[in-house]
Amino acid sequence: MDKKKAKKRIEKLKKTIKKHRYNYHVLDKEEISEEALDSLKKELFDLENEFPDLVTEDSPTQRVGGEPLEKFEKHEHFSPMLSLQDGFTKEDMKEWKERVEREAGKEIEEFFCEYKIDGLALELVYKDSVLETASTRGDGKIGEEVTKNVKTIEAIPLELRDPEYFTNKEKNLSDSSGWMEKGKDIVIRGEVFISEKEFQRINEERKKEGKKDYANPRNLAAGSIRQLDPKIVSERNLSFFAYELTADLKKGETVEPFGAKTHAKEHQLLRSLGFKTTDEKVCKGLEEVFDFRERAIEIRDSLGYEIDGVTVFVNDNRVFEELGVTGKAPRGAIAYKFPLKKSTTEIEDIKIQIGRTGSATPVAVLKPVEIGGVTVTRASLHNEDEINRLDVKIGDTVVVGRAGDVIPYIIRVIKEMRTGDEKKFDFPEKCPVCSSKLVQPSGEVVKRCPSDDCVAKKREYLKYFVSKSAFDIDGLGEKVIEQLMEEGLVSEPADLFLLKEGDLVPLERFAEKSADNLVKSIKNSKEITLSRFIYALGIKQVGERTAVDLAQKFKSLEKIKEASKEELLQVDDIGPIVADSITEWFQKDKNLEMIDNLKKAGIKIKKPKRREESLTGKTFVFTGSLTSFTRREAKEKVLSKGGKPSSSVSKNTDFLVVGENPGSKAEKANDLGVKVINEKEFKQML
Repeated sequence: MDKKKAKKRIEKLKKTIKKHRYNYHVLDKEEISEEALDSLKKELFDLENEFPDLVTEDSPTQRVGGEPLEKFEKHEHFSPMLSLQDGFTKEDMKEWKERVEREAGKEIEEFFCEYKIDGLALELVYKDSVLETASTRGDGKIGEEVTKNVKTIEAIPLELRDPEYFTNKEKNLSDSSGWMEKGKDIVIRGEVFISEKEFQRINEERKKEGKKDYANPRNLAAGSIRQLDPKIVSERNLSFFAYELTADLKKGETVEPFGAKTHAKEHQLLRSLGFKTTDEKVCKGLEEVFDFRERAIEIRDSLGYEIDGVTVFVNDNRVFEELGVTGKAPRGAIAYKFPLKKSTTEIEDIKIQIGRTGSATPVAVLKPVEIGGVTVTRASLHNEDEINRLDVKIGDTVVVGRAGDVIPYIIRVIKEMRTGDEKKFDFPEKCPVCSSKLVQPSGEVVKRCPSDDCVAKKREYLKYFVSKSAFDIDGLGEKVIEQLMEEGLVSEPADLFLLKEGDLVPLERFAEKSADNLVKSIKNSKEITLSRFIYALGIKQVGERTAVDLAQKFKSLEKIKEASKEELLQVDDIGPIVADSITEWFQKDKNLEMIDNLKKAGIKIKKPKRREESLTGKTFVFTGSLTSFTRREAKEKVLSKGGKPSSSVSKNTDFLVVGENPGSKAEKANDLGVKVINEKEFKQML
């Protein structure tokens, strides 16, 4: 990016970040997620690093927090409450370490790590060991005085404990003899937050009162602290983790707290004084830092409170102080955030993708961005109505979301980032692959390519046909399927089962061994269960569970083909729309011809075994790692015995099967009274 474009982008970023920081930190209103805001800040930080002469005093990277609310008294902090620079990747952390070592003039070997609480920063001032004032961060220099509200929080002591540390003068007070003199202020900083259990309890009560749920625990905690009535705060059971200890020897002066030479010792002192601190570790080198963060990611769902990363400090307090401050962040610390589930990026283009049923799906081509530890370059826009609803244009800056293995999606357009150069996307009238006129079936929002000869439809259907839930042919990935189609070797599923080694060896990517392996894999898949065969047919609305139910009800493909709508409606969970879809599929000659060709190619459909009904009507959810089954195999076991596997815990769940390292589903199951069983008990049920 040249300097002119960078300047324009920086101005847009600054304006947008300021707006959303004010909404989030002052008004407790979240128009875009904090993750998305972090992404914008990271982009601004990187651009200002690349073009340092474009940094201005009003940049969000040069300040902390938002303006204090007028309804509270203002409180000046003894020293600025600094924020931390964010890092998201190992490369970010390595660059930070290099900067720190360059500034310190020596290698840094020891780092202090702790969980980064997703809460509201507070400063607590104790005079003669008694809590005198509590204030929010505000703009970093002046915050909001919220002492009465904070005094309702049980996790914050009204009077500091008198730890053994203070009585052993000979051993411990040599460097800190003035700290406990009368009139001296001890300052504690940390995060106020609300547990997930309390958050759920409060939302349940609001539901009963017909009120809207609170959006997230962080905003609820921040809003609670700013309540004018302390009784309301008391009812919400807020909590607090401390992370910093200092004192007002002279305004702005900083010393090693109570003689503590390291950040780790400082945390020991905080606990001695009566405060909770988060999990922590002294790490020797960055590899241990990376391991600490990975462990935090693994267990974050079971903590009972929200964390969004880990904070990393140079452990030596003297070196930390000498490193000083850059902008409004200490050089010697960084917030090593978790992989984003949401981020911001730009739409470079919008293209139409044709699916196996002919669905014409608009897909946004994105400027590459990392979300959830994965680089994302595409996001679904679903259909024309969704494009209009989002008012999305080519060139827009957007918030992109990704959850687990779900296809990334556009959450919203950040319209204030528009420059006027964005282009409107006009949905095409014809299929971009075969030029057939797109049609929109009655009652559907999706436009479709109607041509049976469309190459894109055939390719997507073949990918679906060989997938794990269908024929599960190992070695037949997207690239191989495309190659086979381009060479004219495959145009329909039956062609796959007629392939010979000699057809494959001449092709690029194929040696004699790999050709032999693929042919064997195809041959081994010729015998298939009825339920998997039904699923592989790709009938609209028919998923794995419906395919199993159809196989158990009718026992053969012929009987399913001949079944009337009324007979289909007798199958569990099949309604009029699914029944119509099934009957229409079997009425089309081309579909019947495809089945005949598969049988001629040697496909044998195994007669379904009589299903045991031992789990009929029971819903199972799985969490954690299972040792005897894969998650998929466990779900198939449930289906084979008439049960229903589900991905989320609800009041309708009968059993939660817990493996190793379970997530938050276990706590939710306990809250809802769902029976929790281990893997051994599950196997006994089977």
